Amino acid sequence: MPVRTVGEGRRGGERVRGRGAAMRLPGGRRPGKAAKPPVSESEQELFGGPLRYDLGWSTHEYAFEGQTLRSTLRAFPGMVAGTLRLAARADRRALWTVGAAEVGQGVAAAVGLVLVNQVLGALLGVGEVADRLYGALPALAAGGAVAVAGALLASLSTAATGRLEPKVERAANERFLGAVVAVELEAVEDGEFRRLIDVAEMGASSARRMVGQGVSTVNSLLSLLAAAGVLTVLHPVLLPMLVLIAAPRGWGAMRVTQRRYASVMHWVEHRRAGSLISRHLTSRHSAPEIRVHGAGAFLLRHYRAMAANAEAEQARLARERAGTELAAAALSGLAMLVTWVALALLVVSGRVDLAVAGTAVVAIRTGSATLGALVVNLNAVTEESLYVADLEKCVARAAERAVPVGGVPLPEKVAEVRFETVRFGYPDRAEPVLDGVSLRVRTGEVTAVVGENGAGKSTLMKLLAGLLLPASGRVLWDGVDLREADRAQLFAQVGLVTQDFERWPMTAGTNIRIGAPDRPGDERAVLEAARAAGAGPLVEGLPRGLHTLLSRVFRGGSDLSGGQWQRIGLARAEYRDARFLLVDEPTSALDPEAEIAAFDRIRGLAGPDRAVVLVTHRMAAVRRADRIYVLDGGRVAEEGTHDTLLAAGGRYAAMYEAQAAQYEPGPPETGDGPPLPHRAGPAAEAADEADAGQNPACAGPPPPAPAESSR
Repeated sequence: MPVRTVGEGRRGGERVRGRGAAMRLPGGRRPGKAAKPPVSESEQELFGGPLRYDLGWSTHEYAFEGQTLRSTLRAFPGMVAGTLRLAARADRRALWTVGAAEVGQGVAAAVGLVLVNQVLGALLGVGEVADRLYGALPALAAGGAVAVAGALLASLSTAATGRLEPKVERAANERFLGAVVAVELEAVEDGEFRRLIDVAEMGASSARRMVGQGVSTVNSLLSLLAAAGVLTVLHPVLLPMLVLIAAPRGWGAMRVTQRRYASVMHWVEHRRAGSLISRHLTSRHSAPEIRVHGAGAFLLRHYRAMAANAEAEQARLARERAGTELAAAALSGLAMLVTWVALALLVVSGRVDLAVAGTAVVAIRTGSATLGALVVNLNAVTEESLYVADLEKCVARAAERAVPVGGVPLPEKVAEVRFETVRFGYPDRAEPVLDGVSLRVRTGEVTAVVGENGAGKSTLMKLLAGLLLPASGRVLWDGVDLREADRAQLFAQVGLVTQDFERWPMTAGTNIRIGAPDRPGDERAVLEAARAAGAGPLVEGLPRGLHTLLSRVFRGGSDLSGGQWQRIGLARAEYRDARFLLVDEPTSALDPEAEIAAFDRIRGLAGPDRAVVLVTHRMAAVRRADRIYVLDGGRVAEEGTHDTLLAAGGRYAAMYEAQAAQYEPGPPETGDGPPLPHRAGPAAEAADEADAGQNPACAGPPPPAPAESSR
C-alpha cells in the first residue's frame, strides 16, 4: 500500500514549478533571464553556495519583465479593488473620508485651472490696467478659497490615511496569522508551505503601503483628469502634448522599478544572511563562544565582505538609474520643446489667444508632473500588490489545509485511544515512519513507549495527539475515528510536555497558565499547579513570583536553567489537567535527583480519569509503567510489563541491560586486557535496587540522550 505523504491530495493536483520549469507571461511571452549576481566568497564559505530563494520570488521577477504601462493600467482596477476591500474591513469610515477628500481635491484642481483661465483672461484683456486688475479680483479670491479648501481636504485625507494604514496592516496580519495557526501540523512541517509562509509574511506591510500609494495614485489620477479636461476644452491638440511630455518619465520610472525589484529578489537571502551574522555578533546566546573561540573577528570579516558585495549591487543600481533617468529627462525635455513650439504656432496663427495659452502652460506643467507621479505610483502599487497576492495565496492554501471544524462529537470523558495497524510516512523519506502499529492507551494507566532514535516514537505521539492523520489504519477515540472526530474536542482532552516545549518570553504565571489559556486567570490555581509539579519553590523564589518576566531580552527579565524550565513545563501540563497527558523526553535537562523526582510526579499524575503516555530513553523510568511498547523500525516489536519484557530477553531486555551496565562498578581500564564483564539480566536488576536503597526509580538511570531524530 503506498504511503500518503504530507499534503498529498490537498492541493487539487497543483504542481509546484521548479527552477527549470517553463513559464509564460500573459500573452504567451516567455520571460527573459535576469542577470545572475556574483557569488561572494563569504556565501561560499559560510553557507556553501549562493543564497537564493527559488520558490515565490521567480514568479514576481518575471511578473515585471515584459510589463508595460498599458498592462499596468489594465490591472489597476483590480489592484484598487483589492486595496479597497482590505481598507473596508479595517475601517470603513476612514476609507469613506479618504475617498471624499480625494474626490474633493480633484474637483478643486479642475476649478483652480478654470479660475486661472479667468484670471489670465481678465489680465490680458483690453482696458486700463486698474480695471483689468479689478476684473481679475473675483477669480483671484475664488482661487484662493479653492486653494485653502484643497489644502484642508489634503490634510483631512492625510489624517484619515494615517489612521487607516496601521489598521489595514493589522487586519492583513491577523488574516494571515489566523489562517496559518489553523492549518494541520503536516502543513507546517511541509517545506513548500513553509516557504509560502516566508514570502507571505511581507504581505501585511505591503498592504499598509498600498493604502498610501493607492491614495497617491487616486489623487494623481483625479488631478490628471482635471488637467486633461481643461486642456481638451481649451484646444483638442493640447491633450496629446501632455501625454508626449509625460510618456518618457513613465517609461523611466517603470524601468527603474523593474530593475530594483529584480535586484531585491536576487539579493534578499544575501541581505538576510548579513543580518543573521550581525545578530549573532550581538547575541547573548552566542556571546561566550564568540569570545572564547575568537569567532568575532572571523564573523565580522565575512559581514564586511558580504556588506561590500551588497553595496556594489546598490552602486550598480544607482548607475543604471542615473542613466535611465537622464535618458527619460532628455526625451521629456525634447517633448516639452516640441509642445512649446506648437503652442507658440497656435498663438501666432490666432487659433488660441494669450489667456488660453497661459492657462495651457499651467495645465501642461501640472498635468505632466501629475502623469509622471501617476506612473510611479502605479508601479509602486503593482510591486506591493505582488506581496499582498502572496498573502492571499497563503490564506487560500491554508484554508485548503486547515484543521476541519466540527465533526463527530467525542464523549466528554474518553476512556481509551486505540491504534489499529496505523501507517504513516513523510514525503522526504522512502520508507514509512510507522508501519502497521497497533496499541492502546487507557485512562488510569501509565503507558510507556521506548525505542532507539528514529524508531518513530515522536511521530506516534503526534498521531496520538491528533496532530497528524494516519496514511492508513485507524486511530480510534472511544470508537470514533480520528479522521472524523471533532478535533477541537479531541485537543481539549490532550496535554503535551515535549523535550523542546516552548519557553515563552513572558511571565512565569503566563508560562504555566498558557497550558489552558481559556480558563479564568486564577493565581491560586497556577501556584497549586506549580507546587504539584515541583516548581513551587522555584516560582516563589523568583524576584516577582509568578509575575517575573522569564526573558532577559526585556529589561528586568530573569532567565532559568534547562532543569528549571522543565519544571515550568510540567507545571503547565498539570495546570491543563488533560485526560491524556503525553510526555516526550521530559527530563533531558534535569540532574539525576530531580529526574527521579520528576518521574515520580509524572507517574503520580495518572489516575482513574487520566492516562499518562511516556516516551523516554531512560529505561529505569518505565519500570513501573502499566504497559510498555517497544518500537523498532516503525513497528511494535514487543509489548508487556517491565518484568515480562525482561524475562522474554528480547529487544527491551537488551536495551535495559545495556544502559544499566554503564553504571555498574568495575576496575579502571589499564589497556593490558579487556575490561571485566559487567552484571546484566535479572540479577543486575536486584543488585541495582539494593544499591539504590530499594528505590526502583534509581535503578540504572541512563545518561542524557540526544533528541530523537524521528519527527
